[in-house]
Amino acid sequence: MPRILAIDYGGKRSGLAVTDPLQIIATALETVPTKSLLAYLKIYLEKEDVECFVLGAPTNLDGSDTDATAMVKAFSLKLQEVFPNKKVHFIDERFTSKMAFQSMIDSGVSKKQRREKGNIDKIAATIILQDYMSQHP
Repeated sequence: MPRILAIDYGGKRSGLAVTDPLQIIATALETVPTKSLLAYLKIYLEKEDVECFVLGAPTNLDGSDTDATAMVKAFSLKLQEVFPNKKVHFIDERFTSKMAFQSMIDSGVSKKQRREKGNIDKIAATIILQDYMSQHP
């Protein structure tokens, strides 16, 4: 069974998370500079079978688009262009960064490691992937 790959897309960095081959567990994969993201994904998909992508969709509290929404939608079009056989799903990413930071505190991660933004990005991607998996059992 192929994996599902989630992306917490950002202007500078993008966090990635992936399921196991049985699509039971979501695990943080990597934080990649956004400018290198498509190249990273091409290499990853040469090694691993991926069923689809899940992108965090930035929205305001009222559900309206944020300033980052257009950037994420533009990336989704590039993703579909580069990987035309892979479906792209969107999941509301409100509060995922705050949830990621709190989960780091709860699990005893040091202040120094919590300041590393890349750690938050890949944990946020994991939360996005878990949300998707809970909505699509």
